[in-house]
Amino acid sequence: MRHRLLILFAAAAGLLLGLASPASAITYGAPDGNAHPQVGALIADQAFSDGTWAYCSGTLISPTVFLTAAHCGDPGQTTARVSFASQYHDGDRLYVGAYLPDPRYRGAQSDPHDIAVVLFDTPVRGITPALLPRAGLLDQLAASGELSSVAFTAVGYGSLEPVNGPGGKTFVYTDTRNASTGSLNSLTNAWLRLSQNPATGNGGTCYGDSGGPNFLGGATSTLVVATTITGDTPCRSTNVDYRLDTESAREFLGQFVALP
Repeated sequence: MRHRLLILFAAAAGLLLGLASPASAITYGAPDGNAHPQVGALIADQAFSDGTWAYCSGTLISPTVFLTAAHCGDPGQTTARVSFASQYHDGDRLYVGAYLPDPRYRGAQSDPHDIAVVLFDTPVRGITPALLPRAGLLDQLAASGELSSVAFTAVGYGSLEPVNGPGGKTFVYTDTRNASTGSLNSLTNAWLRLSQNPATGNGGTCYGDSGGPNFLGGATSTLVVATTITGDTPCRSTNVDYRLDTESAREFLGQFVALP
């Protein structure tokens, strides 16, 4: 059975930690409905204890290629099941494909090759794939000063904002595609860090959104510039994402899709 996965960002220690617990999800957002039909969920072989099925998220980037994160796979995993339903229910249509992580991925903390694809033998019909960025797009926007004023839209199937209780935080899963917007925190050579602090009007990701897209722009954008990889433990501060405009990401993706 697949595990829900999330690599958590421990802000106080400045460390990235890999935990086998619920994967990263959308917080302080809203149900996405059909706004991003190209965003799908990786579906476990068996339901989790709460009756839900999604363990990671991802994006259709060609009719036969689904983009997600390498840490969403178990060691030796060769296939994955994907649903594009806005809310998954057992028995909904699934697309099964070959699961291929970047072979350079070693599972280390903040691994710069945390990217994978699911390849379908049969094209997915009726869904327009998301767009990928040109090389160095985020660097170019940062150099021009535009990046700091751009909104980013995160989409995924993970936990909603945690609920506080006497036993600590409870993470709530509904197998529903949700979306939220965040703003720039910082940009590094490999990572896009976004603020998801609700006190500043931002939302972001939490357990269950790993592998899901971060679109450049508002709710109608289809240009995915980064994939969700990490976040802080309470899902209130930072969404750390793998850039898709880097040489490393493009080298991997160029094996499967035509790049701009």
